[in-house]
Amino acid sequence: MSTPFAPRQWSSRFAFLMAAIGSAVGLGNIWRFPYLAGENGGGAFIVIYAITTMGIALPILISEIMLGRMGKQSPINTMRKLIAENKAARFWTLIGWGGTIGAFIVLSYYSVIGGWALKYVELALTGAFAGETNAAAAEHFSVFVADPYSVSLWQTLFLVFTIGIVAAGVTSGIERAVVLLMPLLFFLLVGMAIYAATTPGFGKAMVFMFAFEFDEVTPGTILAAIGQGFFSVSVALGAMMTYGAYLDEDASIGRSAVIIAAADTMVALLAGIAIFPLVFTYGLEPSSGPGLTFITLPIAFGTIGGGVLIGAAFFLLLSVAAITSAISLLEPVVAWVEEGIRLPRKWLALIVGAAAWALGIGTVLSFNAWADFYPLARFGLMADKTVFDVLDFTTSNIVMPTVGLLMSLFAGWVLSGAMVEEALGARGRLWFRLWRFALRYIAPLGVVSIFVANVLM
Repeated sequence: MSTPFAPRQWSSRFAFLMAAIGSAVGLGNIWRFPYLAGENGGGAFIVIYAITTMGIALPILISEIMLGRMGKQSPINTMRKLIAENKAARFWTLIGWGGTIGAFIVLSYYSVIGGWALKYVELALTGAFAGETNAAAAEHFSVFVADPYSVSLWQTLFLVFTIGIVAAGVTSGIERAVVLLMPLLFFLLVGMAIYAATTPGFGKAMVFMFAFEFDEVTPGTILAAIGQGFFSVSVALGAMMTYGAYLDEDASIGRSAVIIAAADTMVALLAGIAIFPLVFTYGLEPSSGPGLTFITLPIAFGTIGGGVLIGAAFFLLLSVAAITSAISLLEPVVAWVEEGIRLPRKWLALIVGAAAWALGIGTVLSFNAWADFYPLARFGLMADKTVFDVLDFTTSNIVMPTVGLLMSLFAGWVLSGAMVEEALGARGRLWFRLWRFALRYIAPLGVVSIFVANVLM
């Protein structure tokens, strides 16, 4: 028999918002969103992204926070409680199990990439980027990831920070960390954006990101916008449900969710404003993902004046974004284990973190010793995917869309309208009717489109 959380809440709504925004703001905001915007119609993509996020991601985000506050337990036990109270089928516990297991798997490989960011803080501070060329930058990165011992060392350091924060508890650990780290992230990002505005490539970068190129909008553009919005706001991994469990009853979930989604988008836009002027100033190739972050940008940092400090600030920013997201991935698993095992939280955080570290070794080796190992190829599945690719593909394209779809169906169709209206404190509000319509009809179609586009097409 599991036991509910000991009474604990965020000490303030500001703390909840910082934690939730920290969960939403991650590596994808910084290295993926600006590039997607530039390659898919600029301002036209941003408008489509805003509309689809409002209609698909935001309704699911509201429902996840709401479910957490209603259950006041870990995602798994929250779903058990709500299922019992509403005499629903046990099938719906898949929401809790899927989110919790998905969070654990994502943490295992996210910690490896977070370790890369920490390593690059060190490289920036030691002047390793000075005079960097494209070939040299690519060589530095490939040499680093080819060394499993070095990558594992930085992965371990990243997890030590994450485990230490979660082990200290909700108010003494997570809350203190995010209230410090999130303002630091915004400060660093705004500072870099201001600097970028002084570079010669600023105008070209703004055209790349914001020009309304409607002729470049295709059905693929819409699907990209839906997918970016869904994955960016950190739904369907148990984090928002867990954080919602610590939220006081008087806080407005709808208003909080809008703030979270808006802040998440603002960070993504600021990241583009900070990054792409440097790319265009030095005639570099815009790209997405690790190539932009760990190869392209070090070339710029090695060329500009003050590149040591600017490069260190950028990779510190990246590390902060990664750590605040990793905290939210570890917490749902620790919360669930804590409800069932009577051990001090610090030991449970260490045990869960160590298990994530062990699973993460598969990702570490995917870039070196196991680069040619495709674990599911013998079964005729994902024949070209390494351990890391399999984990990433499975969580992003199967687990998260499935959990998101089930969550929207459970909150929209299984729970009564009156119960949900009361839980949100939205009695008689127009926004509630709009939200519930979007949750019941629009969001499921959007999530299914993500699955079809990424898995079946």
